[in-house]
Amino acid sequence: MSKDDIDLSKAPLIEHLTELRDRLMKTLIAMAVMFVICFYFADQVFNILVWPYQRAVGVDTELRLIYTAPQEFFFTQLKLSLFGALFLSFPVIAMQVYKFVAPGLYNNERGAFIPFLMATPILFVLGGSLVYFIIMPLAMTFFLSLEQTGGAGQASIQLVARVSEYLSLIMTLLFAFGLCFQMPVVLTLLGRAGIVSSQGLKDKRKYAVVGTFALAAVLTPPDPITQIGLAVPTLLLYELSILSVKMIEKKRAEAELAAED
Repeated sequence: MSKDDIDLSKAPLIEHLTELRDRLMKTLIAMAVMFVICFYFADQVFNILVWPYQRAVGVDTELRLIYTAPQEFFFTQLKLSLFGALFLSFPVIAMQVYKFVAPGLYNNERGAFIPFLMATPILFVLGGSLVYFIIMPLAMTFFLSLEQTGGAGQASIQLVARVSEYLSLIMTLLFAFGLCFQMPVVLTLLGRAGIVSSQGLKDKRKYAVVGTFALAAVLTPPDPITQIGLAVPTLLLYELSILSVKMIEKKRAEAELAAED
């Protein structure tokens, strides 16, 4: 192989690396802009995330959170800003990923990829909404029920949450539910690629049940409300994924039959 042939073989790789660098730079710029915006409104965003806690204690009850280190609330705001930046810049991230992989896809593959790209943030928002409006208020109600009023022979035990610990809890649940709600997208893509089948998913249903509850135990606090709240919707999404893969298999069979005719 001559030197010119080697240089020609390297050219596409260099072009891909250059394009990857440009896509990463645009993604980082979008995240940096969103981070600054979220940090500016960090107090307001945190107060929004506190609403499930406020709903659990009662809207007419004064809610009190504390921080026990001088720098704790500042780092909490930084973490919150990063969380908001990742969420708000997701459309830019998804678009950059699509533009990077699109040249290597056929026209029909590009058309099939776009619906999955649109479904991803919608499912993530649905998972986050389930946490925000249902799971988190129920979980905080459960935790508050463990308080002890005190009296003769009893200590007074009250929940006064730290801002960092509460934020870590709700962010963990938001990410856990948001990611688990991506199951239909992932399994449907695998079905289109022929890696999984609807019958194979049905046969592994019992393993999915065990794995789902095990994953819920790892991703959520050790209370039954959040674990069941994550496991049950995930299992329903698993069943929805089976139907989605089955529809893809049906369309593929019809296309193959039409090609033979």
